Amino acid sequence: MFVGRQSELGTLNDALARAGAGEPQALLLGGEAGVGKTRLIEEFAAAATRRAAVVALGGCVEIGADGLPFAPFSTALRALRRALPGEFDAAAAGQEEELARLLPELGGEPAAAARGAGRHDEEGMARLFELTARLLERVAAGHTVVLVLEDLHWADASTRHLLAFLLRTLRTGRLLVLASYRSDDIHRRHPLRPLLAELDRLRTIHRIELARFTRQEVARQIAGILAAEPDPAQIDQIFERSDGNAFFVEELASCTGTDCPDLSDSLRDLLLVRVETLPETAQRVVRIAAEGGSTVEYRLLAAVARLAEDDLIEALRAAVNASVLTPAPSGDGYRFRHALVREAVSDDLLPGERSRLDRRYAEALEADPTLVPADQRVTRLASYWYHAHDPAKALPAVLDASVAARSRHAYSEQLRLLERAMELWDAAPEEVRARLRAADYVEAYLACGSDGAPVPLRYLDLLAEAAVAGRLCGERERAMKLAKRALRLLDEEHDPLRAAWFWVQRSRLVQQRSHGDGWRELATAQDLVRGLPPSEVHAEVLAHVANWSMVHIPGPEAVSAAERAVEYARMVGAREIEMNARLTLGGLMVDAGHVEAGLAEMHEVNRRTVADGISAVAGRSYINLPSELEAVGRSREAVPLLEEGLAYTRGHGLLDHEAWVWGNLAESLSSLGRWDEAAEAVARSERIGQSAKPGAFHARNRAELALARGDLPEAARQLALALDTYGKYDNAPQHSIPLARLAIAVAAGEGRLSDARAALDRVLESGFPPGTHRYGWPVLLTAAAMEAGAADPSAADPERAAVLERVRRAARTLPTVVPLWRAYESWVRAELLRAEGRDRPEEWTGVVAAFETLERPYDLARVRYRLAASLLADEDGDQRARATELLRLTHAVAEHLHARPLADSATRLARRGRLTLTTAPDRRAADADPAESLGLTRREHDVLRLVAQGRTNRQIAEELFISPKTASVHVSNILAKLDVSGRGEAAAVAHRLELFAHDTLSAPAVG
Repeated sequence: MFVGRQSELGTLNDALARAGAGEPQALLLGGEAGVGKTRLIEEFAAAATRRAAVVALGGCVEIGADGLPFAPFSTALRALRRALPGEFDAAAAGQEEELARLLPELGGEPAAAARGAGRHDEEGMARLFELTARLLERVAAGHTVVLVLEDLHWADASTRHLLAFLLRTLRTGRLLVLASYRSDDIHRRHPLRPLLAELDRLRTIHRIELARFTRQEVARQIAGILAAEPDPAQIDQIFERSDGNAFFVEELASCTGTDCPDLSDSLRDLLLVRVETLPETAQRVVRIAAEGGSTVEYRLLAAVARLAEDDLIEALRAAVNASVLTPAPSGDGYRFRHALVREAVSDDLLPGERSRLDRRYAEALEADPTLVPADQRVTRLASYWYHAHDPAKALPAVLDASVAARSRHAYSEQLRLLERAMELWDAAPEEVRARLRAADYVEAYLACGSDGAPVPLRYLDLLAEAAVAGRLCGERERAMKLAKRALRLLDEEHDPLRAAWFWVQRSRLVQQRSHGDGWRELATAQDLVRGLPPSEVHAEVLAHVANWSMVHIPGPEAVSAAERAVEYARMVGAREIEMNARLTLGGLMVDAGHVEAGLAEMHEVNRRTVADGISAVAGRSYINLPSELEAVGRSREAVPLLEEGLAYTRGHGLLDHEAWVWGNLAESLSSLGRWDEAAEAVARSERIGQSAKPGAFHARNRAELALARGDLPEAARQLALALDTYGKYDNAPQHSIPLARLAIAVAAGEGRLSDARAALDRVLESGFPPGTHRYGWPVLLTAAAMEAGAADPSAADPERAAVLERVRRAARTLPTVVPLWRAYESWVRAELLRAEGRDRPEEWTGVVAAFETLERPYDLARVRYRLAASLLADEDGDQRARATELLRLTHAVAEHLHARPLADSATRLARRGRLTLTTAPDRRAADADPAESLGLTRREHDVLRLVAQGRTNRQIAEELFISPKTASVHVSNILAKLDVSGRGEAAAVAHRLELFAHDTLSAPAVG
């Protein structure tokens, strides 16, 4: 009978109802061993099945001390496919080869195809995870699916990573994910502990902790077991002994008389009671099964037990009848009824007995590989031989298992297996090591000699594979230690290619760990290959140098490195390296001013890599090509390419690539004046990106939008977030220059002119390297507009003159080979003249004309505003109509974009110039005119607003196009009408009455 757990069952049933309504649910079920987690799951699964849900159950498999990669997902997906074959195959259509890494029957055995296949897939694990999530969403679109994953405390790292990904990203489908784990096993250093801490931070995940039974519940459980009301003394005795643990209650209630150990005996003895009462043959079979793993196939058990079939069946029958073993859910083997019993039996084995049993398991599986499922074969064989303590057999078996793990993108397991192989290396006989070929186990370009012939496997090859596996699975500290160990070994021999390869790995790890920019390591690698014949390693070193230089110090040397990387990669047939280097070269060509040729090269790389399935480079091309289009002002061309890139990166599981694509899309949409869509793109990218740098880019995009919309605190917050995320070592101009522009604008908007000038000095001191003009022009524009907005022609400001001269000099260094850059040049020149008190309408007319040919509505609105202001200041009455039309256009765009500072500036300028904007009247102004309520004229109202801002009479005169003397008269009249003695009191009255609460008094200056 099912005892208690009504609250927990209610929680599960409520979650099932929400999942059935299309809201995915995730629950974690924790509790100590034996407390009743499995029993609760069985009860819930039965209830879910009655409600027409499809239940797919998978458990983490323990083999000796090893977890099997993705075991619970493989089992659960197999069950889901059996239950919904048509829907499952339709959902997996087109991705069978990739999904076969989890479910081999979808597309053959991936390990065989992967042997010696060459390069590690940088995005492989992310792609597999993304496809698995989409598969589950599609299957769950038409059916309520309950995915149960048991025994997470045994889960391998790859299973933990996949589960975390699913729980973070599932957004649609009628899916409920339920995972269980032993809470008493999760010690401080248990690998599941960080995952539980991470999942606790997700509000979408519900945690259930099963408590032990109360005395009343124990009494009901005993009554169910005995089919009679127990004696109160017996209840007290069992409750005290078991402390409410459901499994121990059952064991204690089931044993009677001499079969039941004394209360002083350990619980371990209690767990062995049922085993020790079995016949000797059955005990032997149980001990064999305990060493085979959590589940042992019948044929494998028969091969190891070496009993006559009738004797084996009788022994199994006795063990099943005694509730020690139970048939496996698959119907093809046996498992212990409870893991605690298996652990007790395994612990009771003698050391020699254990290694002997592992040897027999390994020999049986080696003789007949069909004894276990194909996707478990190599991993279990490696585990059996390793625990048999036979290095000669264990080393090749462990290496085979590492290849299988890599083929499944189970890089954490690959790393663990490679470390085990390194442990076995010296103990294995020389003749065994001599038979191993590098091409079977490591990257292809490290596996051949200079003549292309296969070479024996070396210890350094294991270090190389392990370093890459560590980098791919996020174990970067371990990967760095492995790379350093390899380089220490290489100090004793002359092998520049291999050393260069390890230095490249160190460079990548240094950058990923934010411990430096990685150039010192790359330069070392470049020195090592200099003068050597072309090779794949040489080509890759040059490709990395070119890519690093494009980001950090673009220029002729970067172009030269990219060209040589392309040449060498072609010579040695390294297709992926060639495409990567060509993409870099195309971007460098655009940045150098060869726009059409560079864009053509990048388009060609995109076409070829998509067609040839080089997904990592194709994903990068969907980032870099639209970025270059945006840089030259062709935002409309970039948007459809970015949308295509979203489909491609999402379909191939390129998560970080997809995050960058969303960021670039936000940037291009902002340029096109589609700000709400841009904000949505940024929000979408936040839910996808896995690494820090895309997050910093998104923070920068949010800061730009907040600044343009007048939300200075939010802009400052996002700026700080971006700076913190990039860290002190990431000084790439493409990151630092845009953030410097934001820092200048935020400081200027907050009235911190000296801080803004200091930020400008820092960026001008660093300069604008070739290829950074797309970022340089906005910096110079922001600085010039800042100085123009703060200028007081009546006051001498030597520092302003110096700033303007530095801006002017910097502008001469930036190219103007495309219309956008020429438009920026004219805009900067006009702002510089305005800052010097030489504002001329004809200058702004040229700027407006330049931007009218570009699709950048916000920039066009800003320069139209400046032209209108210049026309009104020119005091030419004939220009009023033109100024009115310019302000109407400006105001309409600003209102549409919710660009509050620009809209308010246009409104104020129109008011000062006595112009009428054809916009809806301000409801606040219609309800009550503050000028009339205080007896002020409209002009006095305008003057009071500027007094409240702390403006001098001269500044008020300039703002309102009146003489300083007239401004003084207005101020005197205001003081009299408000009955105050000074300007400060007048400002206080204005603030107290909130006369100007809706004016953006501290908004950043409009450029």
